Amino acid sequence: MPVHPEIAKLLATLPAPDHSASPDPKQMRDAETGQIPPREERQPQLHAVKDVSAATSSGDVPVRIYTPAEADSYGLLVYFHGGAFFSGSLDTHDHVARALANETGHKVISVGYRLAPEAAFPAGLQDCYGVVRWAAEQGADLAWDGRNLAIAGDSSGGNFVAAVVAMARDDGFEAITHQVLYYPSLDLDFDTGRYASLRENAEGYGLETAGLAPFNAHYFASGADPADPRVSPIKREDFSGLPPALILTAEYDPMRDEGELYGHKLTQAGVDATIHRYAGANHGFVQNFSWIPEYHQAFTETAEFLGAPSQHS
Repeated sequence: MPVHPEIAKLLATLPAPDHSASPDPKQMRDAETGQIPPREERQPQLHAVKDVSAATSSGDVPVRIYTPAEADSYGLLVYFHGGAFFSGSLDTHDHVARALANETGHKVISVGYRLAPEAAFPAGLQDCYGVVRWAAEQGADLAWDGRNLAIAGDSSGGNFVAAVVAMARDDGFEAITHQVLYYPSLDLDFDTGRYASLRENAEGYGLETAGLAPFNAHYFASGADPADPRVSPIKREDFSGLPPALILTAEYDPMRDEGELYGHKLTQAGVDATIHRYAGANHGFVQNFSWIPEYHQAFTETAEFLGAPSQHS
């Protein structure tokens, strides 16, 4: 189908992209901060939203805990925000975490991991993995029901999801029950011959193929090597033993095919993987267009995947 008309309206207002240089991290972060609504206006309203510090093996990591409603116990969902490894924050993705908590009924723990280029690789990845382990260790304090310990992420956050489940498997840490990836960035080798979507969706859909290398240059500058499976999880050789996966991709996303390939590799390795390509959508639709009913469905689908009936189903 064509690009969704509401997305098309926004795309028509965007200036011509300049891919000649990497975006300035401070300018990008300041621009994002200027668009964040006051906390009292953020939706949906939940039982509790609390900022705490998670003590991990890589140091104290800021996290925001979203409690959807008063209950005796909860499944846990640890969430990693996107932003090409150098932008994004607890606040820029606050509405995503709120929607996840509201729809799934899980207590959501959003991770304020360290960003490139200031933090050398693998600082951000270690923070994310450390918080997952912290959540399992703090289960009693978090009122964890001992069942679901899911992890989810969008874009570069989806990259961290795939890297973290692999690290956990290699470490023998078996508490992670589900992985959820929204339009993930899983192959940081941007050779356009690798995936048809890099060519088919190269221009005109917001995120452009020519912009991938400049946007990820800050991560590379921090020491991330695209040939390292911790950086490009699609390059991992053994996908067996990983937790079941839900992978949501966008029809008009240059990175669509690498996310779907990850799902196929999981299936080939005997892992239960669900791949759903959202028609008419572009990269970032869960963050930017979840107010459109058919894209809010991503949260409902996540709830169903986790075995929790959606609050709006």
